[in-house]
Amino acid sequence: MTIATPERYAQMYDAARKGGYALPAINVTSSQTLNAALQGLADAESDGIIQVSVGGSAYFSGQRVADRVTGSLAMAAFAREVAKKYPHITVALHTDHCAKQYLDEWVRPLLDLEAEEVAHGREPFFNSHMWDGSTVSLDENLSIAEELLDKSRKAHTGLEIEVGAVGGEEDGMTGAIDDKLYSTPSMGMQVAQRLGLGENGLYTAAFTFGNVHGSYKPGFVKLRPQILGDIQSTVAQAVRDGQLHSPLPQGAEDKPFLLVFHGGSGSAAQEIAQAVSYGVVKMNIDTDTQYAFTRAIAGHMFVNYDKVLKVDGEVGAKAQYDPRSWGREAEDSMAKRVVEACQELGSAGKALK
Repeated sequence: MTIATPERYAQMYDAARKGGYALPAINVTSSQTLNAALQGLADAESDGIIQVSVGGSAYFSGQRVADRVTGSLAMAAFAREVAKKYPHITVALHTDHCAKQYLDEWVRPLLDLEAEEVAHGREPFFNSHMWDGSTVSLDENLSIAEELLDKSRKAHTGLEIEVGAVGGEEDGMTGAIDDKLYSTPSMGMQVAQRLGLGENGLYTAAFTFGNVHGSYKPGFVKLRPQILGDIQSTVAQAVRDGQLHSPLPQGAEDKPFLLVFHGGSGSAAQEIAQAVSYGVVKMNIDTDTQYAFTRAIAGHMFVNYDKVLKVDGEVGAKAQYDPRSWGREAEDSMAKRVVEACQELGSAGKALK
């Protein structure tokens, strides 16, 4: 298996929930970072998700073009072709963090194109798309989510939502570090009442528990993973008591939501493990892999400065300033960080057969 079918995508999440692990979701911005993500997943023998953000999708199309739909389709086409060489893992494709102002120029057009593909008997380009409603009211957030979930069902894709707000900086967007970092069981109830628990279409939910995008020193981020457990148990009990009429997932009755962990860079291993124990099945990896990629390039340039630069009238060394030389080092470095993420999330060695 290479790129997941819609059915396989649902199986990936079901296996993660029941198996007590999470899938790494690696943000990419280029063919090189995409290749590094695939290499790392393959080395770890882990299934995973490759995703492109609002800025990453525009960058993928070329800085002069800067078109999100074009970049997303190019990324998906490249991934599908290259992933054929990694048949022992399953990879899903996802668009990440689409705020309200980008819906009409990015996710809605993609969903319309995918619905057309499905109508002609073909697979959608992506497996899922994220609607980031963290900057609007919960009521508006869920109203838009209802609309997008309906579109997603027709396009045979999943939907990811965010409830609460992740702080810090992500792709040019900044979130405040305040009480909105912590979702509540009441929010979980409202999500279940409006969207169901999977019977209306596959969706994942990124409830916030102190998450902050970016890289910070230890102790800055105050994660409270127990919030996820409280949300899960409150909603599960409401179903059992008849307050909610959605069915609980078979085999994971105490974890009604498929949860997503945003802003995990710098998190302690025990915090990640605790979040996964409460039903996190997807964790976004971006800041740490960005650094791993760039750090290798910086190291190459510092060590070979007199070869990558034509110092004092010399000619340098083409083999060292050839982009493939430092590019290989960058891909290897990022791939190693992906393997580390798979080990932390428990997905290493658990690729679906």
